[in-house]
Amino acid sequence: MPVPSNSTDSSGMDEFGYAQTLDRSIGKFASFAAGVSYISILTGVFQLFYFGFSMAGPAYAWSWPIVFVGQLMVALCFAELAGRYPVAGSVYNWAKRLASGTSAWLAGWLLLLSSIMALGSVALALQLTLPQLWSGFQLIGDGTGPLDFAVNGVVLATIMITISTLINAFGVKLMTRINSIGVFVELAAAVLLILALGWHMVRGPEVFFDTAGFGEGHDLGFFGVFLIGAMASGYVMYGFDTASSLGEETKDPKRTAPKAILRAVTASFLLGGLILLFSILAAPDLSDPKVGAADGGLQYVVLSVLGGPFGKAFLVCIVVAVVVCTLAVHAAAIRMMFAMARDNNLPLSRQLSKVDPVRKTPTIAAIVIGVMAIIPLLVNVMQPAIFTILSSISIVLIYLSYLLVTAPMLRNRFLKKWPLRDEGSDKAGFSMGKWGLPVNILAVLWGGAMTLNLIWPRPEIYNSVPPFEWYLQWGGVMFVATVTAGGALLYRLKIRHQTGVLAEHAAAVAAHPSPDSAQTATLAATELASDPVHARPERSPADITS
Repeated sequence: MPVPSNSTDSSGMDEFGYAQTLDRSIGKFASFAAGVSYISILTGVFQLFYFGFSMAGPAYAWSWPIVFVGQLMVALCFAELAGRYPVAGSVYNWAKRLASGTSAWLAGWLLLLSSIMALGSVALALQLTLPQLWSGFQLIGDGTGPLDFAVNGVVLATIMITISTLINAFGVKLMTRINSIGVFVELAAAVLLILALGWHMVRGPEVFFDTAGFGEGHDLGFFGVFLIGAMASGYVMYGFDTASSLGEETKDPKRTAPKAILRAVTASFLLGGLILLFSILAAPDLSDPKVGAADGGLQYVVLSVLGGPFGKAFLVCIVVAVVVCTLAVHAAAIRMMFAMARDNNLPLSRQLSKVDPVRKTPTIAAIVIGVMAIIPLLVNVMQPAIFTILSSISIVLIYLSYLLVTAPMLRNRFLKKWPLRDEGSDKAGFSMGKWGLPVNILAVLWGGAMTLNLIWPRPEIYNSVPPFEWYLQWGGVMFVATVTAGGALLYRLKIRHQTGVLAEHAAAVAAHPSPDSAQTATLAATELASDPVHARPERSPADITS
């Protein structure tokens, strides 16, 4: 429940040991829009509907409410944290307060990598829509060649990421303005699409209770294919922490960010669920192979049901949703890189944490994220199953990073070290009260189960097309294991020895601008970083030096 506050803006960064260097200009709707655009129902639902349907048929839609309930448990935990620590790189900074330095760094590292991969996979969604909107967008071949689809997708995605890099590098005001307009269009289009599809229903809800032969021959029957198809829903409902990751740029973030997180995940569930429901009920022929094909899917259903002009108008709205989703994913990745770099927790931290003095945004980080997002696309350019591979690996890393927050949070609850005592001040903008423990337990159980489900080396996800090789099927497991173990070793052997808030970002620089303040701030921040895990988070470098 919300905790009353006597403060109009409890956003002073010195509370967390940092100087305010980013542009605090984001309002309530823009904060909500950031979370909604990252989740982006019109992007995610339309991008992987074909996959879920091809695996489990109409009944795959049951995975949508299941994923929502699980992710809502995580979102509630995050809202409680956002009410105390609305700081850039949300998951990373939350883990710093809850766990060891290694766990916190891994949380940030995995989320940073997942955001980079998600940026590429989201931008790839343009290939699923633009060529159906106009054949001229099929720049490579005519779309019938074995690699036309994948290569053209990489070309379109690269163009989109380049545009996103320029917008994010220009400043948060431009990004949020475009994002807010795009989200308004997306929400309006979603409502209109639900009404239009509902008007054209041709079957009843009994179709959701019929497995329609899906799962026959599978070791686990329908349940086995349902678990695979659930990836389509699991891919959509994450990224709601973006509202808090933009907290340093949000007005009154301790009260705004928690509400934005919960509203974003709830609105996305309601609208996305209704789109799934009415699309399946309105599809002219569910046995049409195009419904479960990558070059057909939900876009094909919409065009079939609503006809040319109206159907294509909705496809335009989907393109808008993909654009703003790309912007939001890019923005979240930038804030994670910036947050880790200003703690000197990345190579070239001083450059990556540099904030443009005019635009007040981490311009270098924006460019680096954009370049790094394109690399996986180029590596997999000849891989026809690039969509499902990148999507699956990115959400495995997301779920792992979320677990590195919810698991230590649960441990702290058992040790009576969470939630912290408010001491009568505005230290918390949201609290679950007595519901905190059961919600936290469910969040951890859900995160662990979904991670195992997603990383399971099934050929349907990781090696769905020839050549069928064992190392391709196990590629997801090997990649996740490598970046996790490699990241842990990198931190333990090198990074942890340099950890400490960089002088130009430490609160002490702003509070005590003396000739030797930079050195003092760095030493103080290092001392802060090495404090016991559960030291009072309100301590700042300025508190230590004074």
